[in-house]
Amino acid sequence: MDDEPGPEHRLELCRVAVGDDVRFDVSDVEITREGSSYTVDTLELLRSREPESELFLIVGGDIAAGLPSWREPERVLSLATLAVAGRRGTSRAEVDEALSGLPGGERAEFFQMPTISISSTVLRGRVRDDQPIRYYVPDAVVSYIDDHRLYGG
Repeated sequence: MDDEPGPEHRLELCRVAVGDDVRFDVSDVEITREGSSYTVDTLELLRSREPESELFLIVGGDIAAGLPSWREPERVLSLATLAVAGRRGTSRAEVDEALSGLPGGERAEFFQMPTISISSTVLRGRVRDDQPIRYYVPDAVVSYIDDHRLYGG
């Protein structure tokens, strides 16, 4: 029984969740890379592999507001379009203010998405407490978690 699965299980959970949906690709670059992993390094590697592809970095407003403190935030914004989902607790004005001093910050795209009042912490707790997570995640993810006895389930 493993409370916190390692990166290999988390990678496989992503692959299982995506399944055969051709609109998505799951990359292992962040777990196969030696040493520290930074978003800028990942984006540079993805850009070098697929120079014609358009990259989007999808983050919540709270994360976007912290972008200026990241490693090479200007380079991050030059490699990918920042797609910012509205998040409770962080206003659009706060995000605009944080990005205003960064070249490329003005290209950020904001979008709304439905608020789902469930978090990964809650889902792990449900598994640990032997409560169902079906309908919260794809059935294949439920099976993988059960089969590998992840999260103390």
